[in-house]
Amino acid sequence: MKNGQAVEQPTYDYATSSRQKQTTEIKPAPVLILEGILIFNHKQILELLDIKIFVDADADERLLRIIDRDIKERGQTLQSVLERYIVVKEMHEQFVEPGKRLANIIIPMDADNKVAIQVLADIIARKA
Repeated sequence: MKNGQAVEQPTYDYATSSRQKQTTEIKPAPVLILEGILIFNHKQILELLDIKIFVDADADERLLRIIDRDIKERGQTLQSVLERYIVVKEMHEQFVEPGKRLANIIIPMDADNKVAIQVLADIIARKA
């Protein structure tokens, strides 16, 4: 995409934890936003990024979001979510949290963080 070529984005089914056959074409644009909790673990991807942003969410907030999502969207029970969260939390600490050190900007996750949102909007506007 950075070279102006479209890519086929895989479709993932969270209910079955599997990649689907269908894809979605993503066309290049002046500004590309790549998101993902494991982005900072891929050196080849990091080298392509102009700006690296880490959105830092409080552990309690992450747990509440996982509970809400997994019960509503994935049909899981509260007990199964809490049992899985023990592993999820460990994996977050091992693979996600260290990414902060590689970020150019760290944003505390807060919907009311208007300053951070405005800074990002200004950066994007200049690139577009």
